[in-house]
Amino acid sequence: MSKKIEMNMTFDMVREAVKKPHAQPTVTVAIRADGSVEKVTFVVSSGVAAIDEAIRKVVASQAPYGKFPPSLARQYDVIEIRRTWIFDTAIRLQ
Repeated sequence: MSKKIEMNMTFDMVREAVKKPHAQPTVTVAIRADGSVEKVTFVVSSGVAAIDEAIRKVVASQAPYGKFPPSLARQYDVIEIRRTWIFDTAIRLQ
């Protein structure tokens, strides 16, 4: 998920919003076994509604993500991936 978001020129979706002072948001994305997004939850908001909404749009725009390998899909219907989003000249997820 991280590589797909970082490598697909999604920064344009947040470029204007991130010019405002903001915190580095920490976001949990719940991914279903088929690669679709179940939900996006902010553990730490950026403090700017436009940035948080842009993050939701970036996540949605890159879906579906990869399907789970069969061994993982047998164990889990959904996994949650938590990353801190950093905006400089691109989007980076830590």
